[in-house]
Amino acid sequence: MDSLVADYGLLGLFISAFVSSTIAPGGSEAALIYLLMEGGLSHLDLLVVATLGNSLGALTTYYLGFLTSQRYSPEQLISSKQARALSWVKRWGVVALLLSWLPVVGDGFCFAAGWLKLSFTRSALLIMLGKLSRYGFIIYLFG
Repeated sequence: MDSLVADYGLLGLFISAFVSSTIAPGGSEAALIYLLMEGGLSHLDLLVVATLGNSLGALTTYYLGFLTSQRYSPEQLISSKQARALSWVKRWGVVALLLSWLPVVGDGFCFAAGWLKLSFTRSALLIMLGKLSRYGFIIYLFG
């Protein structure tokens, strides 16, 4: 297990969750399960810290999408993955962000929401709700 998580508990989980929700790969689920198995930390604390870290990471990706939209048009997208995420978010709007927890495509949804300048408040709320549901389910299964 990542020594950051083992040595720093909630802080390590927060950092792992934040990094996992940006462009960089991470393993916040594994960190959460590790801390659940170790015991000693409340399930509520683990849920709040993982959700907050992962949501802030997703909102960082949203902001990167917003900044990118200031310089590039959708026609200048680099990958088909970005184009697919943009298409989904255009079709479903902010509701697509409930699925921002999904591997691979979730980050693209957050980036696309920023690119399309969807409501920050609504985006943040739905991102956090999706992340909360995922981590709550993990705690339910392993706690």
